Amino acid sequence: MPSLTVENYCKAIFQLSTRTGTAWVTTGRLAEALSLTPGTVTSMLKTLSESDLAEYRPYEGVRLNRSGRSLALRMLRRHRLIELFLVRTLGLTWDEVHEEAEHMEHAVSDSLVDRMDAYLGHPEADPHGDPIPQADGTMRGGDRDRVPLTACHGGQTVKIAQVLQQGPEFLRYLTDAGLEIGGMGRVDSNDPQAGVVQLRLGDRSIPIGRSAAEQLLVEVCDPVS
Repeated sequence: MPSLTVENYCKAIFQLSTRTGTAWVTTGRLAEALSLTPGTVTSMLKTLSESDLAEYRPYEGVRLNRSGRSLALRMLRRHRLIELFLVRTLGLTWDEVHEEAEHMEHAVSDSLVDRMDAYLGHPEADPHGDPIPQADGTMRGGDRDRVPLTACHGGQTVKIAQVLQQGPEFLRYLTDAGLEIGGMGRVDSNDPQAGVVQLRLGDRSIPIGRSAAEQLLVEVCDPVS
């Protein structure tokens, strides 16, 4: 059985690879994501390579092979279903569930995760909009066109689909601003020079800094008539 550390590494490599759109993840980027030193990460990457979970190349980085990718998807399935289960059944908020899921994902069995999945109605996404892998590794809801809010222009109607930055403080900031997954709004303006996207929700116009807007993935919808 893979160790907790191995599971975390495979999951982190997969998530970074997905976000950047490249198979290879640099050691420095992975070290930053895991809050570890590059030396520590390099040592572990050699272990992953020896365990036939990944391919490691000095000065280039690491990429998962089929076994490593399968393990990563298994852990993501657990993590995301646990997060949604905690929100729907215990009423935890989306800024509270990540750390709890981090601990629980290594302890639950696949059969329990499958029962959670069925109980929740085989959902497509977790509370942050991340697509949930199915038991066979295919991703639910992962083929929809999503773009950063910063890529939208004035007059477009958008639906908030996914939050990339999932730190508790940032999620609480979104909550206080009235921004949530599934929320519909209209882009009033997008001014790169000013660094602000003005998003209208109902009768409120919300200024969102560019760095925050880059962390919001949206689906562009037909304008509401």
